Amino acid sequence: MERCSWCLCNEKMTRYHDQEWGVPLHDDRKQFEFLMMEVMQCGLNWNMMIQKREIFRRCFDDFDYDRIAEYGEEEIARILNEEGMIRSRRKVEAVISNARCFQAVRREYGSFSEYIWKFSGGKTILYAGHQKGKIVAKNALSDQVSRDLKKRGFKYLGSITVYSHLQACGIINDHLEDCFRYREIVDNYPTVRRRKE
Repeated sequence: MERCSWCLCNEKMTRYHDQEWGVPLHDDRKQFEFLMMEVMQCGLNWNMMIQKREIFRRCFDDFDYDRIAEYGEEEIARILNEEGMIRSRRKVEAVISNARCFQAVRREYGSFSEYIWKFSGGKTILYAGHQKGKIVAKNALSDQVSRDLKKRGFKYLGSITVYSHLQACGIINDHLEDCFRYREIVDNYPTVRRRKE
């Protein structure tokens, strides 16, 4: 079975690729988890995030944004003292602040998924050339989403980080054409083709 080459470095990365990455996601708890893992990843690599995922889940109450939004100094200290945790106070504070922004988006749109999927008209986007490996780090769509998130107060979500999230949650299908996941997503989810960006 063919896979995207980036996931072949270890079993956890392969499992993440096979079961989650690029599959259209409409669950807010998972959206928040993916987004906040992107926040924690800033300046680091994604493999490290996947390896530390269980630590993040333990530290952040399994990414329960309502509970995280209530965190104060005591929870910040607990998280920063957790063995194996990334000890960046600014990132931990950003996750807490983003939980509050996430709640605000949910109040406005009914769900965060409803909000973020509106940018693609509810369809997974296939950009010309990406399935051949000509994948960009950001594009006009991630610029637009990032600007809107920042306007809403979200932190650590620049265009490159947002592009990674759009890939992860299935708004952009950047699986390679010979990867088994590429065809599964194209065949089973509403898709729109767009010129290369």
